[in-house]
Amino acid sequence: MNLTTRLGTIAAGAVAVAVVGVGALAFVLVREELYRQLDTQLASDARTVAAQPERWITRVPGPGPGPDPGPLPVPSRQRRGFNENDLGPRWQVLSPDGRPYSAALPVTDGALAVVAGRAGRRVENVHVEGEQLRMMTLPMTGGGAVQMAQPLEPVHHTLARLAALLAVGCLGGVALAALLGRSVARAGLAPIHQLTGAVERVAQTGDLAVPIPVRGQDEVARLSRAFNGMLGALTESRAAQRALVEDAGHELRTPLTSLRTNIELLARAEQEPASGRVLPPADRARLMQDLQTQVVELTQLTNELVDLAREETSPERAEALDLAEVVAAAVDRCRVRASVPIDADLAPAGLLGRPAALERMVLNLLDNAAKWSPPGGRVAVRLRADAELVELTVADAGPGIDEADRPRVFERFYRAPAARSMPGSGLGLAIVAQTVAQHGGTVTAEAATGGGALLRVVLPSDSSRFLSREGGAI
Repeated sequence: MNLTTRLGTIAAGAVAVAVVGVGALAFVLVREELYRQLDTQLASDARTVAAQPERWITRVPGPGPGPDPGPLPVPSRQRRGFNENDLGPRWQVLSPDGRPYSAALPVTDGALAVVAGRAGRRVENVHVEGEQLRMMTLPMTGGGAVQMAQPLEPVHHTLARLAALLAVGCLGGVALAALLGRSVARAGLAPIHQLTGAVERVAQTGDLAVPIPVRGQDEVARLSRAFNGMLGALTESRAAQRALVEDAGHELRTPLTSLRTNIELLARAEQEPASGRVLPPADRARLMQDLQTQVVELTQLTNELVDLAREETSPERAEALDLAEVVAAAVDRCRVRASVPIDADLAPAGLLGRPAALERMVLNLLDNAAKWSPPGGRVAVRLRADAELVELTVADAGPGIDEADRPRVFERFYRAPAARSMPGSGLGLAIVAQTVAQHGGTVTAEAATGGGALLRVVLPSDSSRFLSREGGAI
């Protein structure tokens, strides 16, 4: 059963319950109203007889309840008492000791209770000669009681017709509800079907640039906007991936071409020793040095590409940490391979973050500073924190970064004109910027006080909302 049929069935079932409930309630209310009107009429007629009973009695009462004494003569004033063709009220007067003045109606225990004063009035359904009557017994002033009855056949006939009409109406209402419920369900789910079709087209064509139409402000429109946001994020991710592949291919092409040329030159010299085209030892050593340098550059570029991809996927879990410990570990690692001293002034700085990613970020900052610091220079690392922010600065004693290049030094593969003669891939600071952004912070390049470059990283003390938005587990 599809969703449209299921919703139509639910709607029809709900309407059916409501219709049947209303029909049953209407039947009960009409029945009670008919009985109430009948009882009101019986009470009015009984009070009329009870007000002047002598006008209705012409003889002494007959025997009381017990063995049937046989038919008694009916008084002339009760000529309407028993007539098979008469649908009017039937009445009977009881003496103070419970004896009827005629045998028009049965004397029940309830009627005797009214005569004895144990009940104010009594309403009963009795059978007389196969006919069901509604009988009311009311006490009379001075003793005795009046019994007044009317046939229930008109009431039963009216209720039977009403029940038939309600049954037909309920069946028709349920059938109409089923048709309308399915139509309403189909109309209500039309936006869902349109959204499903649009999503299926995107899945089939792979075209993420075609937005899903958004109509109105309801839940379906909200879902459509969410899908469009997801498509936009996928489009940006695909564009970033394509740009990364293109940039990586461009950066890899130059060292690979140079590496291939040098290898071919060495191979040709080894294959043609008799031609006299033997490389001099100095040229051979230079080529081998170039090959080693190119292999190192390729290795570094590959590692940085892997780090960049790892930062995009963010598989590492975030945890509460002291950034001072992370920076200290990175400083110890960088001192082993750096050619300049590193001074660290670290204050405790607690935050929520990914330890490995943050350490990799600090290492890239230190490596960049060490690379640009001249012999005899120093790298200064400073970490400070307050209740809201954590600030990390790394300063070197190099030539600094031109003001025009500072906004772009954190772009992937960007290398300032002054840096193109230096080894590097242009990815180190891009990894720094990406890690900082994932932790909800900012990174800027400035001029150091004593000359050189100063890179400033500012992180919020609570990075949980940024890490969860970027997809990291917390």
